[in-house]
Amino acid sequence: MTAVTTTSETNTDLVRAGTAPARLFTRPDGGERAILVQLGGIDTDAAFAELTALAQAAGAMVVGRLGNRRWAPDARYFVGKGKVSDLAARIRDTGADLVLINHEISPVQERNLEQAVGVRVLDRTGLILDIFAQRARSHEAKLQVELAQLRHIASRLVRGWSHLERQKGGIGLRGPGETQLELDRRLLGQRIKQIEKRLAKVHRQREQGRQSRRKRELATISLVGYTNAGKSTLFNRLVASHAYTADLLFATLDTTLRRIELPRSQPAIVADTVGFIRALPHQLVAAFRSTLAEVAQSDLLLHVIDSADPLREATMHEVDRVLLDIGAGNIQTLWVFNKLDLNGGLPRLERDASGQAVAVWVSAHTGEGMELLRTAIAERIGGAHVHGRVRLSPAEGRLRARLYTLGQVLDEHIGEQGICELEVHLPQREWARLRRHEGPDVELWPPDH
Repeated sequence: MTAVTTTSETNTDLVRAGTAPARLFTRPDGGERAILVQLGGIDTDAAFAELTALAQAAGAMVVGRLGNRRWAPDARYFVGKGKVSDLAARIRDTGADLVLINHEISPVQERNLEQAVGVRVLDRTGLILDIFAQRARSHEAKLQVELAQLRHIASRLVRGWSHLERQKGGIGLRGPGETQLELDRRLLGQRIKQIEKRLAKVHRQREQGRQSRRKRELATISLVGYTNAGKSTLFNRLVASHAYTADLLFATLDTTLRRIELPRSQPAIVADTVGFIRALPHQLVAAFRSTLAEVAQSDLLLHVIDSADPLREATMHEVDRVLLDIGAGNIQTLWVFNKLDLNGGLPRLERDASGQAVAVWVSAHTGEGMELLRTAIAERIGGAHVHGRVRLSPAEGRLRARLYTLGQVLDEHIGEQGICELEVHLPQREWARLRRHEGPDVELWPPDH
């Protein structure tokens, strides 16, 4: 795609003559041949690698990149006047028609840079929103992405485009009127309200589903992690599903729920969620509120980590930061180090000093270590165990039968007047459920009582 000019010669002459607002111009069209721009201050090679992956996920062809050693962005162009000339020269040499900046830039900086180099400029937020728009498949995901895009566009109505000023003078045309800018802002606001109402309905439906699962006493396990860590592949291995997978950033957006059977434990629900990334746009976090609520109300988080990633510590930190932002920072977490097939490691289960499972090393691609993972999940959602004796009257045969059904009875003794004493060992959450169903009068005595 060829670049288009930012202003016509006529408009330029008017601006210079002072007879037209200097801020009016026609935005250039976007393209697919991209030059990447990275400001100094973080690991440049890693930042360029991630931006390249994002560009490729959006369908762009990277034809060049431009680093900038300055730590603070330029107020006018973001990259500084000298780098603007370098960028324009690179665009001419490579035939690029798109500039991707690995930062969030202001609407004014975006407009000024487009005027200076003559091609479309897109910041990190705009690029991620574009990828999400391509990946959205379900009705809910499409609504969430559109809401995020509209909020992003609304922040960029800065009288920067020639169609945004249509008030005219002359006979019959004078008066307050309504500028195109005001009209666009009002229409955007109306559409945002419509989508928010629809998403609120979806959120209520999701909450009803969660309440139904809680009534059936099913634990919820959510897969979280940096994008492209292998969550969907792991999800398919765990529940024998066929969720879409690809070696791309943000390959899947929709939350998928499936039932899982675990060893020596009650069935549970596993949720595959959207991946996180550094500087995840706040518009997306807000728009995906109902999706991320599934994470915030989980009983256990499986933090999936790419064990072959040299920057895995940094990505783990970013995921933890997003979990704090969405209110899921205090949920118990099991680390799952995935992609062992890429570094030649062996599957293993790691425990802390108290014997609790804290990390599992697996390969979702080959299936190695999956039984270890299932065992660790069963232990973690089982939580603490209680051990003691339960005294039951002959009328409490239903509770006795339920304990035997759960397979938690270690010993039984029938005493006087038909009083039955059962020695049981079961998870704390199971004991709490029994007491909720049978009443608080059911007591647990020490084993040797």
